[in-house]
Amino acid sequence: MCAASRGTVTAVSDARWLQSALQLARRGLGRTSPNPPVGAVIVADDGAVVGQGYHPRAGEPHAEALALRAAGERARGATLYCTLEPCCHHGRTPPCTEAIIAAGVRRVVYGLTDPDPRCAGGGAEMLRQAGVEVAQNLLEGGIAELYEPYVKHKITGRPFVTLKLALTLDGKGATRTGDSRWITGEPARALVHGWRNESDAVLVGIGTVLADAPQLTAREGNHDGRQPLRVIADTQAQTPPAAQVVTGPGQCLIAVGPDAPGERVAALRDAGAEVVSLAAEAGHVSLPALLALLGERDVMSVLCEGGPGLAAGLVRAQLVDKFRLFYAPKLIGAEGLPGIGELGLERMAEAVALDPRGWPPRLVGEDILVTAYPV
Repeated sequence: MCAASRGTVTAVSDARWLQSALQLARRGLGRTSPNPPVGAVIVADDGAVVGQGYHPRAGEPHAEALALRAAGERARGATLYCTLEPCCHHGRTPPCTEAIIAAGVRRVVYGLTDPDPRCAGGGAEMLRQAGVEVAQNLLEGGIAELYEPYVKHKITGRPFVTLKLALTLDGKGATRTGDSRWITGEPARALVHGWRNESDAVLVGIGTVLADAPQLTAREGNHDGRQPLRVIADTQAQTPPAAQVVTGPGQCLIAVGPDAPGERVAALRDAGAEVVSLAAEAGHVSLPALLALLGERDVMSVLCEGGPGLAAGLVRAQLVDKFRLFYAPKLIGAEGLPGIGELGLERMAEAVALDPRGWPPRLVGEDILVTAYPV
């Protein structure tokens, strides 16, 4: 086999096993913060998988360590595939690079360079200096998407915000009476439950709580009972203490303004909610302050399912990192309520520009899902 052919075979094999590592890493989504989700697969020269693992939660062994433990002596001379550059610093667990070198791994292929300044290429360099062959492959963006929340949090200290909206083809989020159940079909709603399961927190505004009485729990793909933190932007503490969003499984955090009535705040705390008072901007809880607070609490990813007011507030403040927009094959007409509230724009040149980054719209049941990023 010529050198070019061998290189092609290696590249195809690398992509295959990194894809396996990516699927393992996804099992940790929503559970590892402030650590990143990582998957690892160890493959012997004959193509046999001899070890694999994923990082289950902060404080527990890393994916590489679990894969090496499973492989034992079979790791010697093998290739280790991992979604993130192996760490080279001491944290709650020992550096993975030391374990990889000690195990005699011949080659390491990783996806993303770790943005943590304690690593940031240092892990790959340490492996090279020890004689380990090192290569990088991002899987055409698949791994980069996995680490969007981790990178955002590591660099800025704030969580990565995804705004999910369910809209009719004419851009409405509800009828004139506020009825929005259901715009999308069951497949789209099941997908949203999966996103909740993978997110650290779900954010809504008080308008959604009063209009829809949501639970905001993950009821699809949730195999370990863990629930995302439910966050409500509720300036005047209007959330009913008996609401499911307060009393349901998991934790509920309600952000109120400085003038929220004390008796309402006390009632919510008595019901089991955590209530925090934040600064107000234009009569509403400061969204930048709320996201900063969540970031300080190691929340890396936030799924916003709020109504038009909260959506508009996030867009106006340029706090949305990703848009996930469902369009249902339905029409409501001019009297319907918009999916996004007023942005205060007067000219088309001021419109919020979105970049789909090569994400084609796709069908989810009968609905169309558009994924886009702000330019």
